[in-house]
Amino acid sequence: MSQEIAVVGSPEFTTGFRLAGVRRFENVADDDKDDELDDAAERALDDDGVGIVVMHDDDVEHLSRGVRERVETSVEPVVVTIGSGTGGSGLREQIKRAIGIDLMEEED
Repeated sequence: MSQEIAVVGSPEFTTGFRLAGVRRFENVADDDKDDELDDAAERALDDDGVGIVVMHDDDVEHLSRGVRERVETSVEPVVVTIGSGTGGSGLREQIKRAIGIDLMEEED
């Protein structure tokens, strides 16, 4: 079974992914994040057809403690956060956590 990418966030955030062909997304307006972001993230995490969930790293701060912990520890689907706070090492750590090996490890 092929799994898809899902994007959770503001319409401005999800639009670029939708234009690139991502078909699963949860739009949550900035004004509604405190009320609706938990449910949107959980719908994406619970969807068996989703293998990767993409969120903006600022949005993770709006999640309740339980949902944030689930997002940060999820292995399937893999949750990737991108945005202002994600540097190369942040993405590197997310990939390492998701697949269990460091793909960017330098050979001696």
